[in-house]
Amino acid sequence: MKFTRMGSTGTQVSRLCLGCMSFGGMADWTLNEEASLPLLTKAVEAGINFFDTADIYSRGQSEEILGRGLKALGVRRDEAVIATKVFNPMGRGPNRGGLSRKHISQSIDASLTRLGLDYVDLYQIHRFDYETPIEETIEALDDVVKSGKALYIGASSMFAYQFSKYLSRADATGRTRFTMMQNHYNLLYREEEREMNPLCLEEGVGLIPWSPLAGGVLAGSREAGTVRSQSAMGRGRYNRPEDQAVLDALKSVAAARGEAPAQVAIAWMLSKPAVTAPIIGVTKADHMDAPLAAVESPLSAEEIAILEAPYAPQAVIGALTPADIDARQIQPSRRRAAA
Repeated sequence: MKFTRMGSTGTQVSRLCLGCMSFGGMADWTLNEEASLPLLTKAVEAGINFFDTADIYSRGQSEEILGRGLKALGVRRDEAVIATKVFNPMGRGPNRGGLSRKHISQSIDASLTRLGLDYVDLYQIHRFDYETPIEETIEALDDVVKSGKALYIGASSMFAYQFSKYLSRADATGRTRFTMMQNHYNLLYREEEREMNPLCLEEGVGLIPWSPLAGGVLAGSREAGTVRSQSAMGRGRYNRPEDQAVLDALKSVAAARGEAPAQVAIAWMLSKPAVTAPIIGVTKADHMDAPLAAVESPLSAEEIAILEAPYAPQAVIGALTPADIDARQIQPSRRRAAA
C-alpha cells in the first residue's frame, strides 16, 4: 500500500479509503456484522488505514460495526484514520438533523459512543445546510476540534460556491479550516472538474471521492443505462447514452493493459493531483482486488486521454438544492417545525 498526506495536513493515509456504508442491516444490500468483518480484515491486511462512515449509515450500525471490528482486529488507534459525518436526521424531531450547534454537539458525542472512540480523525458535514447560518456551523465544528473530539473537519457534496463560503468564513474568523472534500467524482461524472476540484487543489483541500466506480458500472459489471435506484438522485446517475462511450473506452484501455476495468478506473482517479484517496465501497472481499492493484499500476498520459475523450457534460448530481432537501425530507424545515 502507498500512503499520502490527507490534503495539506501532516496525517498520512492510504491511497484507498474503505467506505463502510455497506456495514449494517437497514437495506437488502447491506451486510450484518458477521459479513462485514471479512471486508474489514482484508482492508487492514492490505494496508488500508483510512475508513469512512457516517451516523446515518444504517442508523448508526455502520459506526458500531466499524468500531468493534477495528478493535477485534487489534488495530491500534494511532494507526487508524477514521472519518464520520453529520447532517442527516437520525430520528423525528425539529433538531434531529442539519448543521446547527445543537445537532453537531449531540451528533459527535453519539458517533463517538457508537464507534467506541475518544475522537475521530475527520468529522465531515454530509451536505450543505440551507437553514443554519454558516458561521454557526463553523463555530460548532471549531468547538468539536478544540474539545479534542475530532482532529480535522471536512465536507461532502455541495456546490463549489457553498464550500468556498465555508472556507472563507473560517479563515476570516480564525476558526478551524476544512481540510477534506468528499465529492461525487468518477469517469462517468466529471462535473467536479469545473469548479470544486480546482478550488480544492488551490486551497490545499484533499479529495476523497465517493462512488469512484459509478455504482459498479465502471467495474464492467453492467452497461450504462441499466442503473436502477429508488432515489431521485440515483435515477439520474450513469443512465445517459453518452455514458456508454466512456465505458467502451474504459474497456478498451483495460483490455490493452490486461487489467480489469475497475482497476483502470481507479488508476485514472489516482492520477488526479487533488485526489487523496477514492472511497471504495464493497460488499464482497474480492471487490477490493482491482482497486488495490490500481495503486501499483499508474496510467500513461495517452491512456488517460483515451479515457477522458468521450465524456459529455451533464447536469450536477449530488449537491442538494433546497427543493431536494424538502422533497427527500432530509431535514425538517422551519415550516414543519412550526406545525
